[in-house]
Parts: sequence; C-alpha cells; structure tokens
Amino acid sequence: MSSNNTSQTTYSISDLSKEFDITTRSIRFYEDQGLLKPKRRGQTRIYSLKDRVRLKLILRGKRLGFSLAETRRLFELYDADKSSTTQLHTMLALVEEKKSALQQQMDDIKVVLMELNSAEQQCRQALEENKTVKA
Repeated sequence: MSSNNTSQTTYSISDLSKEFDITTRSIRFYEDQGLLKPKRRGQTRIYSLKDRVRLKLILRGKRLGFSLAETRRLFELYDADKSSTTQLHTMLALVEEKKSALQQQMDDIKVVLMELNSAEQQCRQALEENKTVKA
C-alpha cells in the first residue's frame, strides 16, 4: 500500500507512521484518546481515509498550538453537525484565542529581549571599565 497512491482507501499503522513521520506509538495514543477509530482485522488496525485526514488535522492542530482536547471537541462538533457551521464558529473562536495568546507571547518575548540587550550592554560596559582599570 503506497502512501502516495491517492486512490488508496485503507492504511496500515506503518503507512501512516511513515507518511506523517511519527511513531506508531503516537498513532495508538491518538486512538486511545478517541481521535482515531480504525477498524480491526484480528490484531491489525485498518485505518480509513477519514482516519488519515483526522491524523493530518491532529498534527496540524498541534503545530498551531491546539490541545488534543480542543481537536477532539472540533471532531465531535463536526460529527454532530455535518453542515459544520457550529464547528466553524468554534474554530474561529479557538483561532482568536490562539492568536491572542501568541500575540501576548510575542509581547513578552520583546520585553525579555529588551531586558537581555540591556543586561548585555551593561556587562560589556563593565568589561571595558575593568580593562581600563587594569591597564
């Protein structure tokens, strides 16, 4: 089963692991969290195209700072409301929260950088003064 075959409809755990460059343990964790629901054939997990899309969304959400609980909530809303209006409104609210948190982090980082630059300048000045005193 090649991951590059767009007509592929089922995937093994190793297919998904290789495609998304994550461990099979991570995939099983997302399954334990109820985010993925593969079918089983004996002990073998069979992941659907829906599971693959969800895994892609989970990983994208992680990169954007969404918690697994937030991602699960969006999946539940989508499953309950196929028109996705509720999901889109919730997503917009979550995006605004994330943007606000990131803006705050950026502001905090700017302040810390200014303080570090000031401390660096004071250290360099003290070193120059020490050179002058010893000379």
